[in-house]
Amino acid sequence: MPDRFYITTPIYYVNDIPHIGHAYTTVAADIAARFHRMAGADVFFLTGTDEHGQKVLQAAELRGVSPKDHTDIMCTNFKKLWTALDITNDAFIRTTDKDHIDTVREMLQRLYNCGEIVKRTYEGSYCTHDERFWTDKEVIDGNCPDCSRPVETIKEDNYFFLMSKYQDRLIEHINKNSGFIRPETRKNEVLGFLRSNPLGDLCISRPKKRLSWGIPLPFDESYVTYVWFDALLNYYSATGYLAKEHKQTYWWPADCHIVGKDIVTTHAVYWPAMLMALKLPMPEMIFAHGWWTIDGKKMSKSVGNVVDPLAVTKTYGVDAFRYFLMREVTFGLDGDYSETALIKRFDTELANDLGNLVNRSFAMLSKYFNGIVPETTEFDIELKELAEGISERLKEHLKLLSFNKALDAVWELVSFLNKYIDSNKPWALAKDTNTAQKLAVVMYSLVEGIRFISVYLYPFMPKFGERLYSHIIGEPLSSERNIHEKLKWGTLKAGTVVTTIEQLFPKIENERKEKVVEEKSTTTVVEEKTDELISIDDFAKVKLKVGKILSAEPVPKSNKLIKLSVDTGELRQVVAGIGKHYTAEELVGKTVIVVANLKPAKLMGVESHGMVLAASEGDSLKLVTPDGELPAGSVVK
Repeated sequence: MPDRFYITTPIYYVNDIPHIGHAYTTVAADIAARFHRMAGADVFFLTGTDEHGQKVLQAAELRGVSPKDHTDIMCTNFKKLWTALDITNDAFIRTTDKDHIDTVREMLQRLYNCGEIVKRTYEGSYCTHDERFWTDKEVIDGNCPDCSRPVETIKEDNYFFLMSKYQDRLIEHINKNSGFIRPETRKNEVLGFLRSNPLGDLCISRPKKRLSWGIPLPFDESYVTYVWFDALLNYYSATGYLAKEHKQTYWWPADCHIVGKDIVTTHAVYWPAMLMALKLPMPEMIFAHGWWTIDGKKMSKSVGNVVDPLAVTKTYGVDAFRYFLMREVTFGLDGDYSETALIKRFDTELANDLGNLVNRSFAMLSKYFNGIVPETTEFDIELKELAEGISERLKEHLKLLSFNKALDAVWELVSFLNKYIDSNKPWALAKDTNTAQKLAVVMYSLVEGIRFISVYLYPFMPKFGERLYSHIIGEPLSSERNIHEKLKWGTLKAGTVVTTIEQLFPKIENERKEKVVEEKSTTTVVEEKTDELISIDDFAKVKLKVGKILSAEPVPKSNKLIKLSVDTGELRQVVAGIGKHYTAEELVGKTVIVVANLKPAKLMGVESHGMVLAASEGDSLKLVTPDGELPAGSVVK
């Protein structure tokens, strides 16, 4: 492992409310940082916020505050989330930091003096939302290809970084350094882009008369710096004033930039070209991970399906959330988040596999040896080699940010120890005095194996790892001490007192009482009431539409509620209490009648935008459907 390790996340735009994507990137960086610290490396882990640009200015104006006051408030959202997720970043950079601004201006002046920046008149299609120009080929029906908002034609003088001259050098560098862009699919995408398109020059300014909120160009104060040029330089500027105790040359270049796949081009093309022009070393690796969808659909504020990491951690715990993010999907690929999948991982792997292993082992140690680790000179060689061998495997996997493979390796030890209990049957050994020494070997091996697991899982689940290690050893698992000192079989001392421990991952109940929820929610069953007559005017207020069910899945922790995705001319999420009468599978494709103008309501924490009509008689319930085929969105009159 290297003596020093510098890892970064992107700096997050302050107008974004932190969501699962932000959490995913930052947890991944945190795991890598923790592991390298444990391996004895000097680590610098940087994250932060991007605080300049048109959208920040507009948001501040809407709130009636200064842009700086607005960013001061918004950046705390990220800091609070990092605390909640046990993120151990060494520094938090803000692009409004004076030292960062000074570095950006210094780098701009250096490039201008070398003839790398020139002034030109430019006319093109501009998207205010994305704060960038698009070519005519890129614009789609007059709209931005990224956000689909209308673009406007702007003609103005601006400053350009001569990025085009670095096209061949970029291709050469990527080809010579196989690990520069990961995963391989992203590398191929970038190479395909560079080989099939002439690389243009990068507009790096905006006139102050159009955008005042930015870093002024040092050579022309009537312009401010375009946000990408400002933002990308954070990785270098931070090493000059936020890195601990070392000079800038010690920390640069970065070992790893972790980014989302949507910004791989800016990081793998713009940024390296800038570094080439500045004659600065390249980062070792740029890793672009995939996106998270939710229940198979892209997350969207308008649909209301954005995952709030804080809410998830409050419900299931930070360790379970961190574990799920890294276990569920190969890092680099797209992944689908669902509460059902999280609960399944929690119950089967954390509660059953891991939690039960720990609780059974400590309970048997308490029963057979009064909680005292027995003395033994014998070891199970297969178990010893497996436990110690995982260390090298983790190094290789985490070097490539293969988090799920690293967890697979740890789970081999978890599975081995569970089988070890079943095959050796300590309860049977305890009944025969002739097998007392064998029982001592088994119990020592179980506790020592669990100690290894606590260390291996610490970067992924720090609260769990710290708690379990401290419970066994009686001292904290310090991330600053070399991991190899802790990963030698037989380090656990005989005579150590290890008491029983409360359930580490209490299994989540799939069936919970819904009485309170049902009393507060609107039922989907239409009941006849002859004593509550309404007028035709009252009835006219109800808007009924024909809807087609596109997808359906049970609401976690409920035996009655089903979450539906329904096309009623517009896509809407509806929660219906029909789970005892219909399976999710048989609902897909059905045509139903939907009350389309109900106020949104939350049922078991899931928001519902409407109600499907159903009729009941006794224990039977049937959905109300139209007579014949009608297109989705048809109005029921």
